[in-house]
Amino acid sequence: MRIMGLDVGSKTVGVAVSDLLGWTAQGVEIIRIDEANGEFGFDRIKELVTQYEVTQFVVGLPKNMNNTIGPRAEASQAYGKKLEELFHLPVFYQDERLTTVQAERMLVEQANTSRAKRKKVIDKLAAVMILQNYLDRSDTKSPL
Repeated sequence: MRIMGLDVGSKTVGVAVSDLLGWTAQGVEIIRIDEANGEFGFDRIKELVTQYEVTQFVVGLPKNMNNTIGPRAEASQAYGKKLEELFHLPVFYQDERLTTVQAERMLVEQANTSRAKRKKVIDKLAAVMILQNYLDRSDTKSPL
């Protein structure tokens, strides 16, 4: 029973999954989107849902800085609705403002990663941050 976190962009979808206890998020991969050909990565997501025994989704919701919903957030919500239709699993949304900026800053400051390498992993790391924020926010585990 795992949760899948998704960072839905216009060209890629970053994918992360939780551990079995729902405490930590791990990056899985980046799926390419080709809107012109109607390819949104759902076939690959289906494979990952089966592989990881996913029971729900968390989709990053890129709200505007003033907390309104813009075109990118609407696109993420549409993606979430399609996930619900295809997989019959619950979809939750996590505010993802600045997660890509945070992910890039982490890669530059902590890993000293080149721009080319950052581009290859940034969406996956953003998906991890979206999912981890959700897991931390919904953490109802009692302290030790």
